[in-house]
Amino acid sequence: MTKLAYIKMFSYSGGMPTTASAAYADLSLTLSEAGEGRPVLILHGGGGPATVAGLAQHLSRTAHTITPVHPGWDGTDRPAWLTGIADLALAYLHVLRERGLRDVLVIGSSLGGWTAAEMAVRDTEGIITGLVLIDAVGVRVETEPITDFFALDARGIAEHSWHDSERYYVDPADLPAEELARRQANMATMRVLAGDPNMHDPALLSRLGRVQVPALLLWGESDRIVTPAYGAAYAEAFGDGRLEVVPEAGHLPQIERPDATFALIDEYLRRASDPSRKG
Repeated sequence: MTKLAYIKMFSYSGGMPTTASAAYADLSLTLSEAGEGRPVLILHGGGGPATVAGLAQHLSRTAHTITPVHPGWDGTDRPAWLTGIADLALAYLHVLRERGLRDVLVIGSSLGGWTAAEMAVRDTEGIITGLVLIDAVGVRVETEPITDFFALDARGIAEHSWHDSERYYVDPADLPAEELARRQANMATMRVLAGDPNMHDPALLSRLGRVQVPALLLWGESDRIVTPAYGAAYAEAFGDGRLEVVPEAGHLPQIERPDATFALIDEYLRRASDPSRKG
């Protein structure tokens, strides 16, 4: 039987007396952990940790899930040196290394998917052995430019992000002042990390071929922030990439179509653990 998942919250600060850890001395991360088994790092997108909470809960039944809050989101501190997604990727690699984790699956949604890809490109120690990118930004398809997310109003964000925008649209006027302030602060942090150039690294796509671990690209069919063409570009660029499109879902299929999304991730995990699988 599956063990009951446990959840704990704590702050991480690099403490080993090394040059590398000294560089991250002011890094403090709030992490949620649950379950036992293979370590799975789950990275949220611009909407914050709530957007991957259901996914983390699902995977904690069979794995050890680690779900951080990116520095600067939800009122957390962002060190002054953290000004880009590459910085965030290196910081998370440092955390995995300091904790002695191996055979790590990294799952990232949107901005978190971009971070996961940047981590894999920079992982010279083989810590990461699997990737799942869900509607990831981070690369650019010339024929379908990334939507300028920062220029959209609330209605525009809903129409570009969801298959059923009427169901998920929230009028900012209906939000409590505290929640509105949280969202605005998150957006400001996202602009610092990903706003220039808009939501991508021009060099990333050409570097993905060096990543040979199995990479599953999950894409909502109705995503208008980064269309399924971006999933195809990622899958083509990775050494071992595979695209699966989720129907009737937008930019966050783990929320809009959780059953279909979780089933595809579960299948990926079964394939990865099958000793008879080649490649």
